[in-house]
Amino acid sequence: MRRPRLLAGLAGLALTGGLLAGALPAGAAEPDAAPARTQAAAASYSWKNVRVDGGGFVPGLVFNRTEKNLLYARTDIGGAYRWDQAGSAWVPLLDHIGWDDWGHTGVVSLASDTADPDRVYAAVGTYTNDWDPGTGAVLRSADRGATWQRADLPFKLGGNMPGRGMGERLAVDPHDNRILYLGAPSGNGLWRSTDSGATWAKVTSFTNPGGYQQDPTDTSGYNSDEQGIVWVTFDESTGGGTGAGATATKTIYVGVGDKENAVYRSTDAGATWTRLAGQPTGHLAHKGVLDAGNGYLYLAYSDTAGPYDGGKGKVYRYATATGEWKDITPVAEADTYHGFSGLTVDRQHPGTVMVSAYSSWWPDTQLFRTTDSGTTWTRAWDYSAYPTRSNRYTMDVSSVPWLTWGGDPAPPEQAPKLGWMTEALEIDPFDSDRMLYGTGATVYGTTELTRWDTNTNFTIRPMVKGLEETAVLDLVSPPSGAPLISALGDVGGFRHTDLGAVPPMMFTAPNFTSTTSLDYAETKPDVLVRSGHLDGGPRVAFSTDNGAHWFAGQEPAGVTGGGTVAAAADGGRFVWSPEGTAGVHAATGYGTSWTPSAGIPAGATVESDRVDPKTFYGFHGGTFYASADGGLTFTAKATGLPAKGNVRFKAVPGRKGDIWLAGGAPDAAYGLWHSTDGGATFTKVSGVDQADAVGFGKAAPNASYPALYSSAKIGGVRGIFRSTDAGATWVRVNDDAHQWGWTGATITGDPRVYGRVYVATNGRGIIYGDTSETGGGDGGTDPGTPPAGACKVAYRITNQWQGGFQADVTVTNTSATAWTGWTLGWTFPAGQTVGQMWNATPAGTGSAVTAKNAGWNGAVAAGGSASFGFTGSWTGSNPVPAVFTLGGATCSAA
Repeated sequence: MRRPRLLAGLAGLALTGGLLAGALPAGAAEPDAAPARTQAAAASYSWKNVRVDGGGFVPGLVFNRTEKNLLYARTDIGGAYRWDQAGSAWVPLLDHIGWDDWGHTGVVSLASDTADPDRVYAAVGTYTNDWDPGTGAVLRSADRGATWQRADLPFKLGGNMPGRGMGERLAVDPHDNRILYLGAPSGNGLWRSTDSGATWAKVTSFTNPGGYQQDPTDTSGYNSDEQGIVWVTFDESTGGGTGAGATATKTIYVGVGDKENAVYRSTDAGATWTRLAGQPTGHLAHKGVLDAGNGYLYLAYSDTAGPYDGGKGKVYRYATATGEWKDITPVAEADTYHGFSGLTVDRQHPGTVMVSAYSSWWPDTQLFRTTDSGTTWTRAWDYSAYPTRSNRYTMDVSSVPWLTWGGDPAPPEQAPKLGWMTEALEIDPFDSDRMLYGTGATVYGTTELTRWDTNTNFTIRPMVKGLEETAVLDLVSPPSGAPLISALGDVGGFRHTDLGAVPPMMFTAPNFTSTTSLDYAETKPDVLVRSGHLDGGPRVAFSTDNGAHWFAGQEPAGVTGGGTVAAAADGGRFVWSPEGTAGVHAATGYGTSWTPSAGIPAGATVESDRVDPKTFYGFHGGTFYASADGGLTFTAKATGLPAKGNVRFKAVPGRKGDIWLAGGAPDAAYGLWHSTDGGATFTKVSGVDQADAVGFGKAAPNASYPALYSSAKIGGVRGIFRSTDAGATWVRVNDDAHQWGWTGATITGDPRVYGRVYVATNGRGIIYGDTSETGGGDGGTDPGTPPAGACKVAYRITNQWQGGFQADVTVTNTSATAWTGWTLGWTFPAGQTVGQMWNATPAGTGSAVTAKNAGWNGAVAAGGSASFGFTGSWTGSNPVPAVFTLGGATCSAA
């Protein structure tokens, strides 16, 4: 859809970390006398995505030019990915980014080193205005993104800013790969590294900082930011060799956010720069792609920065030897209603070029192809007789069926669309039949591209498995029916009956652009309500079959957005607090009429009691409210709760008046509060420094109170935490390799599966974790004498690339006695070595390895398991170890 990837409201959230160093808020109850006991180490958890497949904008695809099938993708808010050819899926690379650096999940550019394909670089940062408190950075990896080092920059980068589809702004010299260039925004100019990205310095000889602004009047700094330097392209024919004796590439082209001075060149390895003479003016050069095989620099222009606007554009060809410019725009000026951005050349066939009409929203995007360097062009589709279209392709979205958006549009529109926001477009440099392109919702591709040239129909399919890019706004896990129902930005939300399968369709009838709130009736979970954003309304919808089908409700005057909505425990009443001037309203039945609620301010967050169908709760500005008459009237209850930052609360299933409230801000009250009297009083939970979301799941074995889950900071450590004793003690269940940036929107456990937790991310989709514990395992027992044998080992290589791999290991206690500690040993049969290990401590030398339990996962009950993972190196081959030992005895294979 043609809209920003991240709702602007998120930018105002309290996203920075830091210990709360404030007094107890006035009016709040005193904390428990004994502080909660906490553990910062992770419990034994495995993590996966709830599958949606895509769901967001993919502005960049980068093939390595010297190694086949080495391909990366960048997203605007959801990190970077590497393509796994064997699994036909994308592997996430930036899940280690934590809360304090959440902005680094926005990737403004990627570069893959052609001289050393193991090396990859990412320029990260989400906003250049004050929505992102941190500065940008360049991440560098020598193992294809398995591990990273970081070089902080003295300015911000904007992976989710206007112009994010231009590029690539980051480039590695193909001959001397110690040299990299980075185009910076906001007037910061061109930057260079001469030590493989470890340090950076401004190129002072490059004097045009690129001052184009999408909207100079925008006081937020979002659309008024200066685009800066937008792409860097090396002419590899002008360098010498590779490796230690290489000389730097002499000729470099740079694209600048300046409609009158868009392209510059250096012919002395970046010492001096000159504006290319004779260049076209009046447009921005989104892309500059050089085909050194025939000596042409191709350029795609638009009148705006994109990614969802642009009314005019041009395509030009520049002859590098003669300096000749030629307008090769595929359509006449009078017929151009869009800009051009996606641009690629066929490295196997010089002269074959493709370009996209990225901003052609209606009736569809357009792809153009030439095999004669732009002299003649053909289109992906034409009109046979308006409005009937003749397509060169067939769209097969059976693997991701929701890409039709449930639509059946009138011609010339089609469902699914060929795409929109199509700024990433790449032909495989090793395979002329393989082409991929990014859209606002997915990655599409074909392996039959050359059929285009013989007028033979070819098939386009989603190539997006593993790339999960939704922003998650709300989650519920009902006690029956589908295990998970989600509220998502941009794509509305889904009913997930199988966490490992792509749902057949998003919510429709109505189809919200973003669903902001979701609830089910606790004792009648087939009844659901959701609210969200939709141009023109209605903005509230109901389901009576557990979310399988929906119907729209009516809405009161003054509604402009979804806000929050709550369902009574028995499904007979609803309370809605929409955005706009309408204020809080209550309804009986399914929203056919709404009555204004008294005693509660507009904009309050609303929730329902999970036992009493007439009790609803609200929160606004530090005050808690309660209603005993189905939401018609509210009464102020507890005060002195966090009045700054974002606050979320939930009522506990099966326990009337039992409420947990999380939120605040680092420079004010911040933490977790608990009420057992319907919100009349709250007690602050000691030991919880900060908390931003709270949820409930199935109680631990032999426990009666539901398991609590929170995205929180406890004991000075940020993470996902669980408590099985009503908040008295907490254990971190994620680890440093699994942090996913900002996770504060919502969280919930599963009422049917102990230990399962669903985590909302802002751009990495829905993450869920399962524990290998069979009996809780939160006691933190210290390791004792390692057990002798009676074990089973599952060793699985989860990812492999040239010279490196990643593996997961699960060791199961098959004895009748609980372990209090364990050390697993093996010898690699082909000389492999371990690099980084998590959830266990490595030891040994060379190919002989031992992995000792971490302090928190040494206790393994009979029949229980513990898991850990590691990255490693290999040469020649990478076979699985044949023998694993524990306590001197051999383990069996799982």
